[in-house]
Amino acid sequence: MSVIAEFTIPASEFNLGRVLHTDESIQIDLERVVPTSEEIMPFFWASGGDLAAFEQSVRDSPIVKELTRLDEVDGSVLYRVEWTESIESLVYGIAESQATILKAHGNERWVFHLRFGDHAHLSQFHDYCIEHDITFDLTRVYTLAETEDAFEFGLTPEQRETLTLALNHGYFDVPRESTLADIATQLDITQQAVSERVRRGTKSVLTAVLLEERT
Repeated sequence: MSVIAEFTIPASEFNLGRVLHTDESIQIDLERVVPTSEEIMPFFWASGGDLAAFEQSVRDSPIVKELTRLDEVDGSVLYRVEWTESIESLVYGIAESQATILKAHGNERWVFHLRFGDHAHLSQFHDYCIEHDITFDLTRVYTLAETEDAFEFGLTPEQRETLTLALNHGYFDVPRESTLADIATQLDITQQAVSERVRRGTKSVLTAVLLEERT
């Protein structure tokens, strides 16, 4: 059974974090880590701050072989970084333990959510970090089965259906691509009923995510 681990780690504890920590105003989101036959190539998004200066600083690092700008969307830029050599670091431990990055973002301090195939792979990652003197703060370990009910957020089936439809039809986009009237037509109910489902459903989700204590 797959296992999810959540932890925080200072940028100073791993090479990628140290290299990318150039400007406190820049937010980094690690998208994926791609193993090749010879090295590990991280892909990440960067947004905010002076990205031109950020790029130059990263390229000036003695352990960076190449920084490639791949795409730009709404002010966020997707990069790929290649190392000058095979450097032992956190991202190598992620790749070696065959973990999937569910979420990884930060600057001076990072938050990671990783999914492992089983507890054995999680133990492999933990042992790797110990062996290479990588220190992190583990905040949570759980299985998908343990969170099955947690993602219901107290929604009724009708609220879930309405929120899903609204999301898929761009109601929450800026600018909006659909209206409450459009959603009401799709569901064949009144606009007032749609409004109540959206407001109550959104409140349930926000309450569960922002206010309720997670164990």
